[in-house]
Amino acid sequence: MANIAVIDYDMGNLHSACKGLALAGATPQITDVVADLEAADALVLPGDGAFDPAMRHLRDKGLVEPIKQQIASGKPFLGICLGLQLLFDGSDEGVEPGLGLIPGRIQKFRKEPGIAIPHMGWNQLTLSQPHCPLWQGVSDGDWVYFVHSYYAAPADPAVNAATTTHGSQTVTAAIARDNLMAMQYHPEKSAPAGLVMLANFVALVKAQNPVAV
Repeated sequence: MANIAVIDYDMGNLHSACKGLALAGATPQITDVVADLEAADALVLPGDGAFDPAMRHLRDKGLVEPIKQQIASGKPFLGICLGLQLLFDGSDEGVEPGLGLIPGRIQKFRKEPGIAIPHMGWNQLTLSQPHCPLWQGVSDGDWVYFVHSYYAAPADPAVNAATTTHGSQTVTAAIARDNLMAMQYHPEKSAPAGLVMLANFVALVKAQNPVAV
């Protein structure tokens, strides 16, 4: 089975992500050990909470450069919720620099009459990268579950694999570039579409690592 390292940096419920990955056919391992990241077939960076504490925890654990190195090596990577936001240069939520792997910033939703912040609940996806491997068996308009007050604003919109709307604002729902993929929503809470996406990620990992079947 695909050995997927679920990166532990003391932010959020890692076990729900692990349960979704296990249902998708992977062997998830919660870890903050660099050697485990290097040995894994793929990495998953989940997370809930605030941007600055998350980046401080990653730095304190010595995980920033190892994560960058593993992504640069071509290893499949999936960010979930806060794990998407940390890929960017920084966030209006705080002052810490992000991982800087995707140019752009994290911005806060504008207040609008009748629109709740945080954006919490089910929203539909508009798929903008039809050949993204995550979308096999996923349809434009499928519903997924969001919980967030901030959203990604990539410098190059072509990195968007899917968008969604909240009030009058159209925002990034998922990004994909080569082996790096991430979702603002929680796929493990977005059954059945979310489980299909996790299964697609696991299938991609297995295809790149034929011994991990």
